[in-house]
Amino acid sequence: MVKKTYQVQVSKSNTARAYVANSGISLKYATEICREINGKPLEKAVAFLERVIAKHDFLPLRKFNRKVGHRKGESKSGVKSGRYPEKACMAFIKLLNSVKANADFKGMDAEKLLIVHAFASKGFRRYSFQPKGRIGGRRRRKKATHIEVIVREGK
Repeated sequence: MVKKTYQVQVSKSNTARAYVANSGISLKYATEICREINGKPLEKAVAFLERVIAKHDFLPLRKFNRKVGHRKGESKSGVKSGRYPEKACMAFIKLLNSVKANADFKGMDAEKLLIVHAFASKGFRRYSFQPKGRIGGRRRRKKATHIEVIVREGK
């Protein structure tokens, strides 16, 4: 089933929105990224994700932090545990560029965009098969996540 609706209803006058259905990234990392970028300006969120990809910053893991090592330096968002999810960050950068293009199409100022809503939910998980001889094959589920972002033009 493909995602067709957004989690929240906002006025369409000064907002732009975008979503990706069934993106092949981890739901856990997507949830942590949504929590981290929610409420930030769009340019700062993209810069943060690029720093995580370059491994200059880490993504703080507040909820899904079992058996995750601490990172050196100051704590971010109240925790020192974190990781560097490159694939998830690249998917989010692509989505944020898409919502920026949608805002430009509506005539909004790209410098003043503020992320007011970011949400990730479980997508449709397809199966892949790992062949191993005549009988010993394994059926594995692929990850899938729906991501949605809504931005508003600030002051």
